[in-house]
Amino acid sequence: MAATLLPTLSPPVSRAAAAFLLRRAPLKPSHYLHPPPTLRRLLSSSSYPATPSIALCPLSTMPSTTAARAVPARRDLLMLGIETSCDDTAAAVVRGDGEILSQVVSSQVDLLARYGGVAPKMAEEAHALVIDQVVQKALYDAKLSESDLSAVAVTIGPGLSLCLRVGVHKARQVAKAFGLPIVGVHHMEAHALVSRLVNKDLDFPFLALLISGGHNLLVLARGLGQYIQLGTTIDDAIGEAYDKSARWLGLDIRKGGGPALEELALEGDPNAVKFKVPMRQYKDCNFSYAGLKTQVRLAIESKNLCTEDVPISSALEEDRQSRANIAASFQRVAVLHLEERCQRAVEWALKMESSIKYFVVSGGVASNKYVRTRLNQVAENNGLQLVSPPPSLCTDNGVMIAWTGIEHFVVGRFEDPPADDEPDDMQAYSRCLLTGESQTAFTIFTNYFPIFFA
Repeated sequence: MAATLLPTLSPPVSRAAAAFLLRRAPLKPSHYLHPPPTLRRLLSSSSYPATPSIALCPLSTMPSTTAARAVPARRDLLMLGIETSCDDTAAAVVRGDGEILSQVVSSQVDLLARYGGVAPKMAEEAHALVIDQVVQKALYDAKLSESDLSAVAVTIGPGLSLCLRVGVHKARQVAKAFGLPIVGVHHMEAHALVSRLVNKDLDFPFLALLISGGHNLLVLARGLGQYIQLGTTIDDAIGEAYDKSARWLGLDIRKGGGPALEELALEGDPNAVKFKVPMRQYKDCNFSYAGLKTQVRLAIESKNLCTEDVPISSALEEDRQSRANIAASFQRVAVLHLEERCQRAVEWALKMESSIKYFVVSGGVASNKYVRTRLNQVAENNGLQLVSPPPSLCTDNGVMIAWTGIEHFVVGRFEDPPADDEPDDMQAYSRCLLTGESQTAFTIFTNYFPIFFA
């Protein structure tokens, strides 16, 4: 069963050493920020201001503009992480030993509620309005300035290209102004590696399930930047299925469709609606949630539930119970599909790496308590330990970007600061880089499908 490992996903090793810091004081982490009143007013208006011109230069061509200085001990590294891949503007400062000095998240919940989901152009403009404020608050909470940082890490994909460009533009601004190296971070790798911040005993190899609104990925992590994809979604991800089902059921999705559906499911009978488990005829580790979404919509229609006109808060008792039964039945089958695919992935992974001890579950959907409980059972049945970050580190956040930046930085995988005279209008390159069309190392996962029919 031969398998091919891809090379590291990070940019090439820098041509010069970075600028570093040696001073700071530990602080308690975790601060959250909501969009300012200006943004809230804009969200309720019919027009938006022009978005600032946002562009970036190819990291691989950045010349060195700073003199080399001695590399300090890992504990003294200070990494700013910036994340704008979808609908949250996030920044954090993390020290090399894993101490979280600050964490700031600006949520777009009002925007999501207004448009019934992520509207890329609106999301980009929301990011642009708050990115400076979010980064400055992250530095302020950490009691640091930009000149104290060792480097800047930023999400470069996958994600919405319009949104990604806002974060990359800000990262380049900071790096250029203060002579800091840049670490480009793959969003899904960050979801996997943040578990190594949470559990210091977690070492390679390990199996990881990454579940969110846009992704279902089962990967065998053999080393930093070395991953084998065991399974992925062939259509919709589980988070998308949760969000759509929550909207169809008339739930309040301002705190997220997943949490709203999980809460309602507690009131329902998980066996009331006989949904079919997807893809049981396929002996692989791939996922599919499009069909289950359709089953939910048809179940709502068959019961004549007026969910569009009557939100769950106004539903009569019988109506609410019907919705709860659909929610509970959906959740049972959606997670059972995860369990079956993960069980097969565990078997495959152990055949390739018998030393695996940990099963990592991360991404926004990993915040779901029912999901964690069921997947913990899969781990225990196979003699593995489940490792899942706390909910604040499962959803998109700057901490996971900063930590992944640290992991790559300490082995020399970073790019030199942008030159002062480097132009900021390389739109063609930014479109190529951020939409995944380039043949770079940002497509990090390779498929591995042994023939198992049992």
